[in-house]
Amino acid sequence: MEILVFEQNGSGAYKVSGLRQYGSPEDTFTVITIDQQLPKFVDEPEKYIDADIKADLVLDYLTHPDLSHYLIEVCNTKKIPVIASGKHSELAYTPFTCCGLGKHKRLGSYGEHFGFPEYKVELDGDLIKSITVVRGAPCGATWEAFADVIGTPVDEALTLLPRLVQYLCMANPSRFDPITGKSPVHFAGHVHHAALKKAISLAQER
Repeated sequence: MEILVFEQNGSGAYKVSGLRQYGSPEDTFTVITIDQQLPKFVDEPEKYIDADIKADLVLDYLTHPDLSHYLIEVCNTKKIPVIASGKHSELAYTPFTCCGLGKHKRLGSYGEHFGFPEYKVELDGDLIKSITVVRGAPCGATWEAFADVIGTPVDEALTLLPRLVQYLCMANPSRFDPITGKSPVHFAGHVHHAALKKAISLAQER
């Protein structure tokens, strides 16, 4: 896939690093960074974003809402899918966090590697013998957290892994969801706990 990333002042750098490390080696990434000082309201977003966008997928890590809104509209016109985590738009995929993204055919190899986490677990009695990541967060937390869980009892792992993920999570902890009352960091811990619990259950059935 040709993946086009829009960011401001390095807002997507950590995730782009994770995408390159844990995504498909066949995917290519182009990063467009907007570093200018912006006014509170951007009346002419086309000055900052070229409407002639060509990509299989666009990742919106922009922090200014006017630029993000314009980018999503341009991509929708060109029928290019956009992932804009934590934002509100009917024209884009907008999970609460990057690790809350469901599976969608339009998202190709990105959607196969990144989104709601999936693990495969091998047990040695009641101990975690190995963990394989099938799908995870683009920030890399899904992959980076499980090393310290290997060799721990199942019950301990279910507490330890989500806590480690929360330490690594790059989401803004102050952005609470008014419906669930959870911050993105809490949400990240929750979805990783659920993924590990499911993987352990499947391993115990084998």
